[in-house]
Amino acid sequence: MSTLGDRLRRAQPVAEGLDGQAADDAPSVATEERPTLGKRAADVAVDEAPSAAKRLSMGAGQKDRLEDLKASVHQELLKQLGPQLYDANMDQEDLSGRVRQVLKDVLGSQEKPLSSGDRTQVTLEITDDILGYGPIEPFLRDPDVTEIMVNGPDSIFLEKGGKLTAVPVRFTDEAHLRRTIDKIVSRIGRRVDESSPMVDARLPDGSRVNGVIPPLALDGSILTIRKFSADPLTAKDLIRFGSLSERTADFLDACVRGRLNIVVSGSTGAGKTTTLNVLSSFIPSDERIVTIEDAAEIQLHQDHVVRLESRPANIEGKGAIDIRDLVKNSLRMRPDRIIVGEVRDASALDMLQAMNTGHDGSICTVHSNGPRDTLSRIETMVLMAGMDLPMRAIREQVASAVDLIVHQARFKDGSRHITHVTEVERMEGDVITLQDVFVYDHSAGFDANGRARGGLISTGLRPKFLEKMAHANVTVDPMLFAMDGR
Repeated sequence: MSTLGDRLRRAQPVAEGLDGQAADDAPSVATEERPTLGKRAADVAVDEAPSAAKRLSMGAGQKDRLEDLKASVHQELLKQLGPQLYDANMDQEDLSGRVRQVLKDVLGSQEKPLSSGDRTQVTLEITDDILGYGPIEPFLRDPDVTEIMVNGPDSIFLEKGGKLTAVPVRFTDEAHLRRTIDKIVSRIGRRVDESSPMVDARLPDGSRVNGVIPPLALDGSILTIRKFSADPLTAKDLIRFGSLSERTADFLDACVRGRLNIVVSGSTGAGKTTTLNVLSSFIPSDERIVTIEDAAEIQLHQDHVVRLESRPANIEGKGAIDIRDLVKNSLRMRPDRIIVGEVRDASALDMLQAMNTGHDGSICTVHSNGPRDTLSRIETMVLMAGMDLPMRAIREQVASAVDLIVHQARFKDGSRHITHVTEVERMEGDVITLQDVFVYDHSAGFDANGRARGGLISTGLRPKFLEKMAHANVTVDPMLFAMDGR
């Protein structure tokens, strides 16, 4: 059967011949032939319309068939493999081989044979769903994706290069999304249900996971995954990205080896954990390091590292072990360094006590808008401990404990930069005095693509804690503080 395009192409020479007739024939052509051609094209379009609708119907039917097939194969896999799919001790290669064999047998037993393309598609999607995390599995494998945000089963956004973009993939339904969240949290012994609808977890590679389910999430379960690279970023990587200058990296290296107490501050997504990893990499390998986190994210390569992770309450609401409990316990573990992934509550008081009781060289992170706000937040979190301490006593503790604040910010272009390296000096009256050692130079503006052109520059001031560093046999080249260049 000829298509509409074929018929119109055959009709075209007729129309051209008619256009070339004598002028006295033109009225008859205009009144007789051309309406006939128009009618013929319309008739063909009407003839083709049912065919197009039929093709669309067939495509929808094929899609529904594939969805039904995926559901039945999924059920068969669950029936045959059962709890092996969620066994954290199961060897992944062995599990993958079993899943693929069962998948091959089930697909081979279908009454209606599948095309090669459909078989590949079904195999990939079911494998991702069973062995991985469903439709978001390809994005977890993509090294360019830094964050995955699932806002219900029908809405998935990614962060690439600091920019958010929506992607045209979806979960089958709310139950599919809930199964994925349960798979993630169950592997580290955590749970999420109506009685505990929020959960913090992590993937095996250390990527941070947050889940919120109904009734708190109104439009379906919410899943947020902040990915970590398989190879932790180093100081050289941050220098290459422009987040750090070489002189600042050398200075921070000396500060860590000189056993200064450092607070890394910044907003959500500013890169605090990455900077914490870089600072921790400067710790000598002959020291005992205790890390304390809500969800284990810090990636250290020293020989002597003890990792502690908090625990939420069980289904009866008992058994919770929080950051504060772990900080207290770490003091009995003979640490040379205590690293706290994030201080967000009364554990700030215990962290200050650790810094003030001989555990110099400790590092932690705090959410804040700047170096001065960092001190204010620490004071507020200490008050949350309910000790009724006078504000001056708290500030004296902070001024005595904290030596350096490294503040990081995320710019509008998506890039992340260390903007302040600030010394905490002493108390003057009731105020803690601060002194910037390195600050970000915003005067360079932006390039044609909207990327920030500035960088960290020295203020020319020499910090007063150089004497404390000298007691640890660490000296700093005075030229690091010279104001010329970056």
